[in-house]
Amino acid sequence: MSATTRPRIVTQHRASLDLFGFSGPQSIAFLVMLALIVVLPYVGIYPVFMMKVLCFALFACAFNLLIGYVGLMSFGHAAFFGMGGYVAAWTVKNWGFTPELGILGAGLTGAALGVVFGGLAIRRQGIYFAMITLALAQMVYFFCLQAPFTGGEDGIQQVPRGNLFGLISMRPDMAMYWLVAVNFIVFFLVIHRTVHSPFGQVLKAIRENEPRATSLGYRTDDYKLIAFVLSCFIAGIAGGTKSLVFGIATLTDVNYSMSGEVVLMTLLGGLGTIFGPVAGAAIIVGLENYLAQFGAWVTVTQGAIFVVCVLAFRRGIIGEIAALFKTSL
Repeated sequence: MSATTRPRIVTQHRASLDLFGFSGPQSIAFLVMLALIVVLPYVGIYPVFMMKVLCFALFACAFNLLIGYVGLMSFGHAAFFGMGGYVAAWTVKNWGFTPELGILGAGLTGAALGVVFGGLAIRRQGIYFAMITLALAQMVYFFCLQAPFTGGEDGIQQVPRGNLFGLISMRPDMAMYWLVAVNFIVFFLVIHRTVHSPFGQVLKAIRENEPRATSLGYRTDDYKLIAFVLSCFIAGIAGGTKSLVFGIATLTDVNYSMSGEVVLMTLLGGLGTIFGPVAGAAIIVGLENYLAQFGAWVTVTQGAIFVVCVLAFRRGIIGEIAALFKTSL
C-alpha cells in the first residue's frame, strides 16, 4: 500500500457504492433475508423464536464488525449485551420508558461501557486485548450479581413491553416482532454501510497491516476505538431488545458463556462476511430451541458442529459459499 492508495481507496470505493454498497449477489442475499423475515412468522415459525433469532443475529453482526473487519477478538461482548438488557428492562419497568427509549438507553449503556473498555484495552493486540476485555466483562458480571437493581440471580422479571411512541401496544407478539425486525434491518444496514465506507476501508487496512496504516498517517487507535464503541452500541441495542421480547433480564446474558456463544455464531456463519453472523445465529438458536429436550447434549452438539466447521469449513458456511461462487457475501 503506497501513499497514493489513500485517496484511491476512497475514489474507487465511492464509484462502486450503490444502495448501501450491495453488490449483485449481496442484493439477492439481502432480498432473500427480507423475504424470510416477512414470511416465516406466517408459515408456522413462532414469532417469539424469530425475534430471538433476530436479536442474536444483530448481536453477532455487532461482534463481527469488530473481529471480522478490525481484527480485534473481544471476549467481553456479553457485558454490553447483558447490561443493555438490564438497563432496558429497568427503565421500562420502573421509570415507565416507552420501548424505543428503553432500547436506545440500552445502546447508550453499551456505548458508554465500550468507551471505558476501549480506553483500557484498545492499545493492546491479540490475546492481551482479548484477556483485558474478558477480565472487565467478569467485573461487570459480578457487579450485576451484587447490584440491587439487577435482582441478583432472580434478574428483572415481568418487564412490560409497553407502547411504542406511547401509542402502539407491543403486547401482541406480531406487533413486537415488527419492531424487532425493523430494528434488526436498520442496524444491519448501518453495519453494512460502515464496512463499505472509506472508514471501513481504513478498518480493513488496520486489520491487514496496522503498522503500514499508521505509516500512512492514520490514527489507528482512534479508528479502532470508534469501531469498538459502535460495536458495543449495537450489542447493547440487541440486548435491550431481547429483554423486552422475553420480559426478563438475567445473569445469563452477561455471563462469559454468552461471549463464547457469539464467537461461535460468527465463526460458524463466516468471519468477515456480512450475512455470515445472521446464518450462524439462526443455526445456533435453532439448535438450542429444537434440541432443548436433550438437555446438556445441546452444548455437546454445538461443540461438535464447531469442530466440524473449523476442520471442514474454515471460512464458515457463508464464507465457503462466497468462495465457491467467487463473490462476497
